[in-house]
Order: sequence, then structure tokens, then C-alpha cells
Amino acid sequence: MNYRLLILFLLLQTSCLLAQNKVVFTVQTQKPTATVAPTMWGLFFEDINLGADGGLYAELVKNRSFEFDTPLMGWKITSTKDVMYGFYFGSGIQILNQPDKAATNPRFMRVTLNKTQKGELGLTNEGFRGMGIKKGVRYDFSVLYRQQTAMAKLHVELVTEKGDIIGSGVLSPEQTDNRWHRDELSLTASATEPKAKLRFWYEGDGVLDLDMISLFPADTWKGRKGGLRADLVQLLADMKPGFVRFPGGCIVEGRDLAQRYQWKKTIGPLEERKLIVNRWNNEVQARLAPDYFQSFGLGFLEYFQLCEDLGAQPLPILNCGMACQVNSAELTPLENIDPYVQDALDLIEFANGNQETKWGKLRAALGHPAPFQLTMLGVGNENFGTSYIERFKAFQEAVKKQYPAIKLVGSTGLLSAGEMFDPTNTELRKLDVAYVDEHNYSDPQWFMQNAKRYDTYDRTSATKVFVGEYAAQSVGMTNLANKNTWRTALAEAAYMTGLERNADIVQLASYAPLLAHVEGWQWKPDLIWFDNLGVMATPNYYVQKLYATNKGSVVVSMLDKNNLPATGQDSLYASATIDKATNELILKVVNTAGNAQSAEVTIEGAKKIASTAAVLTLQNDNLEAENSFLLPGVVTPAATTINTKGNAVHVALKPYSLSVIRVNLSR
Repeated sequence: MNYRLLILFLLLQTSCLLAQNKVVFTVQTQKPTATVAPTMWGLFFEDINLGADGGLYAELVKNRSFEFDTPLMGWKITSTKDVMYGFYFGSGIQILNQPDKAATNPRFMRVTLNKTQKGELGLTNEGFRGMGIKKGVRYDFSVLYRQQTAMAKLHVELVTEKGDIIGSGVLSPEQTDNRWHRDELSLTASATEPKAKLRFWYEGDGVLDLDMISLFPADTWKGRKGGLRADLVQLLADMKPGFVRFPGGCIVEGRDLAQRYQWKKTIGPLEERKLIVNRWNNEVQARLAPDYFQSFGLGFLEYFQLCEDLGAQPLPILNCGMACQVNSAELTPLENIDPYVQDALDLIEFANGNQETKWGKLRAALGHPAPFQLTMLGVGNENFGTSYIERFKAFQEAVKKQYPAIKLVGSTGLLSAGEMFDPTNTELRKLDVAYVDEHNYSDPQWFMQNAKRYDTYDRTSATKVFVGEYAAQSVGMTNLANKNTWRTALAEAAYMTGLERNADIVQLASYAPLLAHVEGWQWKPDLIWFDNLGVMATPNYYVQKLYATNKGSVVVSMLDKNNLPATGQDSLYASATIDKATNELILKVVNTAGNAQSAEVTIEGAKKIASTAAVLTLQNDNLEAENSFLLPGVVTPAATTINTKGNAVHVALKPYSLSVIRVNLSR
């Protein structure tokens, strides 16, 4: 046998195979097909999974005003004396309830002291699954108090899970006019503790009333007192979102209308914001959270401020007079819808009105004289059917009459197909609503199959699409075994090429839910996980971030050898945009195959391209790979540079990968 001939034959065969495996694309930079809306990739926020209280809102004290259904939930009466619990609860400590005098915050604690020494009587607050305390950080303690004689002291302590003191101070209330006053002190932690508690001891004589007992870290986002948790907001800021949808989600509806979200009750002094139960308190029977309430410390002013900080458009969603149609299906009669509509009109004035208007004046008085430039407003969440359309029309008529520039978002139900979706979507489009809100939760295969969902949408319709909630489910929707695997993230990346390619149809999109506490969650999967001290970005987060930070301005066609967009042929999905500000072509290519592939991208319409291109790759050979607190970098983007040749880019596509390629153009 002639071994040289055999080797030559094998080399030729290999060369042919490689040639057959090379995928060729053509990008026509001179032919833009759609404008990419600045709002294209955004954030969906809902207070689920301890997302607000216990999460984004940095308050560390749970049940700070004793308004939970069980007034002392989260609190424990503490004593070094050998006395019965009931003795101090019945005489030394009482919870008073005066709804006739304070409708929004009727309860407070009354402490009767009888020459009490430190250690004889105190309180400990457990926080939200503990308090994350960091060494060297200042913590600001505050309280509302009322007394007749200045005879009391509060010994305030930060203690570890074992009870060791890691910060302490003494507060001596001085005002004696029997009116409510605020006092505060600061503690600096001497150690880091993930499960710390707040403890304070009473000392002195007389009667002392306490309310709004609070503890905040000083290192909040932008250093704002009583503000937001900085590490969580930073992850959001890193995404450069185009919009923020708030406050949900299912809490907009409520299980019934009494539990619906009412924005006017979330602004103003904290002690005047009426706490209500969070519907996720008992929504998931296997993950009951009896201590889950909404304090509204993170309210509508703070939401608007967050949007401003992030450079994102605000997208508030308001109740339309309907509770959750899956839970109670309660709705207000159509003839009584006016207060709900007025809430929408007043919100627009609160956001945009000048200081001569009622609500614009209030916004300025609350510390924000400048308008928030609200342009969009959602009416209802996951509502559908004839009853919803009737109520939506009432909102649309009133808003368009008074604020014709405001774009309304209409709900199409829980899913984006079927008997809930189809008729509701049809009727909303007849009304020329600005956006219809589609929600998609399904298995990874659905997301890959639906990368071309919007290719066939009516391009003459004035109504655009807001993909308001979507996430690939590793097991199944509402299944508590779901995980944020690379498989789900890769499928979402493939799906998002279809959203981007159809940017003339889809103008807003947001993954959901956004945040989840590792010990306080009710829903999986979630974009960002956190505990009391740290944060963990999922593979899904990095997919969202890569798209949002590489958005581009206009879509250009990226076609394969058959003159078709890549929607799964050869297991590849692709889209292309141009960033006019930097004159860069941005290619996104998703390889869902388990083998590497070679792609050649010919760029038409550019006189010259840069000799190198920047590549960001998100990849893992294991589709079940996950990030964790111990191993947060299992799936994270890696940056490389590749050479170009002529007007072509040759890129090696790793198995199971998302590649983002940026090429400078010259025309």
C-alpha cells in the first residue's frame, strides 16, 4: 500500500469535510431593514422572591412598624432575667392599635419601664432571613419615638448568629412633649456576618412609644440614605437597560382587588405608606412565605428615580379594575371604573406635570422638581377577554384625550397563543394600541423554534410588540425544580436573534423574573440570585447583558447561502445590527450544535473594514452547566480578537456558544 497516497487521500477528505462544514453568510450593510428602538432590551421588576423588601430595598429590619398580620413577627422579646415571656408582653411591652388616628400605620410599640436596667428587657429583630452585615461598613439605626419624660435609653447592638456583639451604640431620646420624633445613631461593624440580628436593650423609667424601627447600610446605591442595595443595582446598571417595567407582574393585579398595587399609597413619608400582604406570601404552597409583605419603602418615586439612574425609560403597569383572573377573577363594575382611570391620569401628571399641577407639585415637594419624562404606560397585567377590553377602552379614551403622546401597553393574557391570547390580541390591534404585551414561558425547544415567530407578523400594523415576560424553563412552567442552566440561556439567545431581526415589530423585551433571594424564592428560574452579602449572575443574565450592551441602531440583513436568515439551519441562529454612533457592525451568532463550526461572513456595502474584530463569547460544553456562589464564573463571557481578510470575517463558532462580533466599518 502506498502510504503517501493514503495520507494525501485522508487530507483531501478532511479538507472537503471542513469545506462542507463552513457556513457562509452575507451581510448587506447598505440595506437597513429596521430601526432598533432604544428601549429594545430592558428589565422587568416585581417584588417576588424577596425582590424588594429583603432584596433591592436595603432596609434590614423586618416588620419595622409592627403592621404584619402577627404584630411581633420577626421580633423576639429578649431578657437576661428568669421571667415568663407573657409577663413582659402583657405589661412591659404592648402593641397598640389606633386605626381611628392613623389609618396607614396604626400600630406602635409601647414600653413601660420601671427602673429597668440594661439586660432586663429588650427586642431582637431577625431581618429577612438574617441580616448581611459587612466589616467596616456603617449602619444607620433610626426610630420614631414618643415619651413624656426623658428617662429612657436604647442600647443598640448588631449581633452575630451566635450572639456576639459586632457593633453597638446608645440612643437617648430627649424630646418630652408626647409627640412623635425621629432619632438615629450609627454603628460600624467590626466583623462580617451573613446572619446577623439587630438587638436593643431598654434602660430607664417611664413610658416610651416606638415605631418605624429601621436599620440601613450606609453603602447604598449612590449613597442615598434609606436607599437601594448597591451590588444589585450595579448589576442592573451594567446591563444598560432601555426601560424598566415596574411594579410587576402579578402583584399589580393582587389575588383580589383589596391586595392590588395602588401607586398613590407608595409615595410620601415612609410611615404614611400603608403596608399590605404580598400575594407571593401564600401563592406557592410548597414555598409559603408568611412573613412576606410589602412595606412600599421602594415606591413609585424610588422606581422613577431608579429608571433615571439607569438611563432607562420608566414603564409603570397599573391595575385596570381587575384582580388576577386565575385566582379570584374579581373585577370592579364598569360603571365604577373612573377611580382606576383617574389613577392613571394622576400618575402621568405626577411623572410629567409641572410644579403648577397638583401631582407635579407633590413630586417636587418629595425632592424631584424635574419631570421624569414618562412616555409609556401599561394597563393591566396578564388580563384578557371581553371584560378586559371594555376596561382598556375606558383607559384609552381618557388618556388619549388628555395625554395623546402617551403610548399605552395592552395585556394579552398569560401566554402568547390560545383562547386567552388570540381574541384579546385581535381586539387590541383593532384599537391601534401602541404595544401588546406578550408573555412566553416554555421549554428551550420552544424558544429555538420560535426564533422566527415575528418574521410573519403584519408589518403594516401600528401596534408593536412588547415581549414583557419570557424565560426558558428547564423542567416546566411553575416547576420548583427549574434551573438557570446554560441550555435555557442558549435557547433564549437563539430566540433573541429573532426579536432583534424583527426590531420593527418587537420594540421592548424583558426577561422575568429579575431577582431571587436564595432562601426566600417562590419562582424559578430567575435572572439574578442573591443572598444577604453577595450577588450571583446567571448564564441567562450574561445573555441579556450581551444583547443589551451590543444593541446597535439599525438592523441589516444577514443571510445564508440560500438567501435566508439563520433561524436554526445548521443549528445556527444569527442577527446583525449597525451601531451608527461607533460605525460598527455587530453580529450575533448562536451555535446550538455540540460541535464547533466555521463561519465566513462577507460584508457588503462597506468600502473597507478594520483588520481586526472584537469577539465576546459565552460558551460551555455542558448544557446543564450553572453558575453558583461558589463557582460564579462557570458561564461568563470571554473576550478575544480575530483578524479579518478583505471584506470578510472568519470566525470559529465553539459548540454551544453565543458569539458577539464587532467590526469597524469605513464607507
